[in-house]
Amino acid sequence: AAEPPPGQTGPVGPPPGWDPAAQPAPGWVFPPTGGYPPGAGPYGGQPWYPGPPGGWYPPGYGFDPADALVTPPGAGLGGWFGRCGGALRRGWRQLVPIMLLTQVLPAAVLSVISLGVDPSANWAAEAEANPTAVLPDNFLAEVVSLLAVLVGGSLLVGLVQSVGWAAGSWVITRQAAGQPASLESALRYGLRRALGLWGWTLLVSLLVGVGLCFCVLPGIYLLFALSMAGPAYLFERRNPIGRSFRMFHDRLGLLLGRVAVVALAVIIGSLIPGVLEGVGTSAFGTDPFASPGTAVGAVVVIGITAVLALPAHLAQLIGLLLTYAEQRAHEAPVNSAGLAAELG
Repeated sequence: AAEPPPGQTGPVGPPPGWDPAAQPAPGWVFPPTGGYPPGAGPYGGQPWYPGPPGGWYPPGYGFDPADALVTPPGAGLGGWFGRCGGALRRGWRQLVPIMLLTQVLPAAVLSVISLGVDPSANWAAEAEANPTAVLPDNFLAEVVSLLAVLVGGSLLVGLVQSVGWAAGSWVITRQAAGQPASLESALRYGLRRALGLWGWTLLVSLLVGVGLCFCVLPGIYLLFALSMAGPAYLFERRNPIGRSFRMFHDRLGLLLGRVAVVALAVIIGSLIPGVLEGVGTSAFGTDPFASPGTAVGAVVVIGITAVLALPAHLAQLIGLLLTYAEQRAHEAPVNSAGLAAELG
């Protein structure tokens, strides 16, 4: 027997009970099937996300790199853009009528009413007739009336728009999960969820407005930090403002980038029609409703420019919804079917 190392007594050899005949034959591996299946070993997984490969979770649960709604962690901006385009291709037949009814039409009606009650034409005429007057007659009453129309009209338009946001989110989510999503069913769902969504939207708008009054930057911060409040209410129905703040601060760069792209699309898509509307209606004079001909022309211009803003409404709906789904994927495994079930 070999000499034991220093500090050890007794001969050096195999442990008691060791039998060379019982050892595995050459080439033996574990498990006995010949090894782990491809991608299923302790270091297997998809290159886009460390961990179990797609399909490892039970059906209906977990990450799916091919999910039509949820951008998996690591897929990047390209994956998000691809899913936004896919949502539009699948659902434009339902989404376009929903947006026309709940976004474009109310905005056009409010613009026509605002143009009709705008007292600036009377003020200009009074200023020419009496240059020494400090303020036009009934100035305060006319201003209050105009503000009442604008504020009251905006509140009603916001309620109708909430129907569209809820209905559109329902359509996009169910279609991504391969479930039927008719226009009639979508509008019924939107009506059922509109009041709650409208209330939270008013609170978010109030917070952003107050923030804008405090040196603009706080308002911009709140605009981004609260961008997920609407989807969070529709899918989770609890503490949407707190959830939106949490998502924003947990993944600041990712959410900031996605929402910035959506905001840019909305600004461009809304600014161009707004400028065209202002130029078009000014061609009919300071009081377009003074005659039937100019009134019809002004209404037609407002209607056309409102329709031109349709892409901005679609970009906002699809972009924010897909961003919310991506944020959820960073928190826990989730897919289209699970999100569709949450909507109810």
